[in-house]
Amino acid sequence: MNLAVAAPRLHALSVAGREERFPVNRVFCVGRNYAAHAREMGKDPDREPPFFFMKPAHAVVDAAQPATVPYPCRTRNYHHEIELVVAIGAGGRDIPVDEALDLVYGYAVGLDMTRRDVQLEARDKGRPWEFGKSFALSAPIGCIHRSADIGHPKSGAITLTVNGQPRQSSDIDKLIWSVAECIAHLSTYEALEPGDLIMTGTPEGVNAVVAGDTMVGAIAGLDPVEVKVTP
Repeated sequence: MNLAVAAPRLHALSVAGREERFPVNRVFCVGRNYAAHAREMGKDPDREPPFFFMKPAHAVVDAAQPATVPYPCRTRNYHHEIELVVAIGAGGRDIPVDEALDLVYGYAVGLDMTRRDVQLEARDKGRPWEFGKSFALSAPIGCIHRSADIGHPKSGAITLTVNGQPRQSSDIDKLIWSVAECIAHLSTYEALEPGDLIMTGTPEGVNAVVAGDTMVGAIAGLDPVEVKVTP
């Protein structure tokens, strides 16, 4: 095939204990999937169907080793959000909940970095808030641990520190919608494909970072991520 322009770069993530890498297709994100975070964002949490937004593949930063992300343009309120990331290894549409975990290749720790002022201004005006969430290098993600090796975590501490000070602390068992439920619901909108990622939502404690800050995100049983914000 002759291409009119250079093909976009393939983005991929490290896999624990293996040489092969996980190719990134699409990045789906679940909004307000922890009740305490929904409250801090001014929303009343309930168990309505989950909603999703997306990040581009070039948002992904391989953070299997300490990584850096630049402070993005057009914001003065750049927030961290620690999340459990699900890597999809098999495709399907309209997946039943009791079969959804069969699609999972593995799990990782990730950060949904957010231009909060851009997001909230757009939300308050009833506009799409893509540029608050969907921008380059806004999704540092750690090493993927295969479900074949670790199973499917249903509980475990999820934490984030900034410069060694605690910011976010919860447990993944507080997800309003479980991983299986998120996969099943998402698959009614889009046929899932190998290489897709699902960021499952963040707990309470989101806050701003500035250039020079170092974030360390961790989830029990997974490799942590360390990400420094550069000017």
